[in-house]
Amino acid sequence: QVQLVESGGGLVQAGGSLTLSCAVSGRSISTDSMAWIRQAPGKEREFVSAIAWDGRSVWYADSVKGRFTISRDNAKRSAYLQMRSLRPEDTAVYSCAGHWRGGVNADYWGQGTQVTVSS
Repeated sequence: QVQLVESGGGLVQAGGSLTLSCAVSGRSISTDSMAWIRQAPGKEREFVSAIAWDGRSVWYADSVKGRFTISRDNAKRSAYLQMRSLRPEDTAVYSCAGHWRGGVNADYWGQGTQVTVSS
C-alpha cells in the first residue's frame, strides 16, 4: 500500500519561509512525476508545482514562480517544496501527489500539511 506523509507545515509570518517534505513508502517513485497541490478553505484544489521523475523538468504555478522550489530525492523516496517570501494567500493545506498527470491529477496522495501565513 502506497503511503505519502507530508511534514514541515506550520504557522509563519508573511515574508517567511517553510520547507515541506513528502516521504513515500510502499512504492518506488523513481519513475513518477511528483507534485504539490494545495487547497485553501472554500476553494478548489490548486496546482502548485511538479517535478519530473529525473528532476530535469519542473513546473510551477504562476502564483508561486520565483518563490517556491521543488526538488526530489529518489533514493530517499522523498519530494520537497521550499517556500520563500510566503504570503497570506499561500495559506492552504499542501498535499504531495505521485504519478502526477498534469494539473491536479495524480494517482496517489498524501493527507496534507497545513500552511498558515499570517499578515
